[in-house]
Amino acid sequence: MDDLRKHIQKKLENPDFAIAWEESEPAYEIARQIIALRLKKGWTQKDLAKKIGTTQSVIARIENGGQNISVRTLTRLARALDAEVRIELLAK
Repeated sequence: MDDLRKHIQKKLENPDFAIAWEESEPAYEIARQIIALRLKKGWTQKDLAKKIGTTQSVIARIENGGQNISVRTLTRLARALDAEVRIELLAK
């Protein structure tokens, strides 16, 4: 296990950190998917921004998980990336 994973495992012992980590995971997963689809098309952040009518800095914030995005924006991103949006709430 690398140092980062060890560090995260240790931090997850703190209940407050564990809750924050769990709450942020979906946003980071979406960001990873957006990045992968954008790179697959060979686009820059600026290219994607132009396709959805926003700025490169907005795309950068979305991709680094620093900006919450609406379902509407997510749908526009998906359309530009030839993808579809699926949102599920799964019972535990």
